[in-house]
Amino acid sequence: METEKEWMEKEEKKEYLKSYQKAVRRENDILEEIQQLRAEKMFPALHMEGAPGAAGPSDLSAYVVKIDELIERLKNERLRKILLREEIERDINRLKDEGEKAVLRYRYIQGLKWEEVAERAGYSWKGVHNVHSRALNHFHCPGKTDNAYLQKV
Repeated sequence: METEKEWMEKEEKKEYLKSYQKAVRRENDILEEIQQLRAEKMFPALHMEGAPGAAGPSDLSAYVVKIDELIERLKNERLRKILLREEIERDINRLKDEGEKAVLRYRYIQGLKWEEVAERAGYSWKGVHNVHSRALNHFHCPGKTDNAYLQKV
């Protein structure tokens, strides 16, 4: 039976590992925002004219500034995501057991659901959770202490 301290350590490790998929979602959110803004500019009649904050179809300067800001955010988020993935991959590769590595990669890097992780790794539902638990016990994330750098990027 694991202690509360061990449980908390595992939860911290999972949060660290989940940070990559969160970065992927942030990147996708920015991309969607860019696409929405472009669509509104291309088809102004489809969005509500005169709505509070809605720019008129001839207001290109505000549009260009907003697009530039979003593209800059996207570049920064992509860099942060790449660095985070490299860091997490390095930490996963420190594990000795290939099955443990595979489970962590499938779940946290590829973002697969548990059923997909079990199928790809060749485990039963219960087996994949047992391997995941062992992997978290063996997992050390020294990169986690360097994570402050990623916040600055």
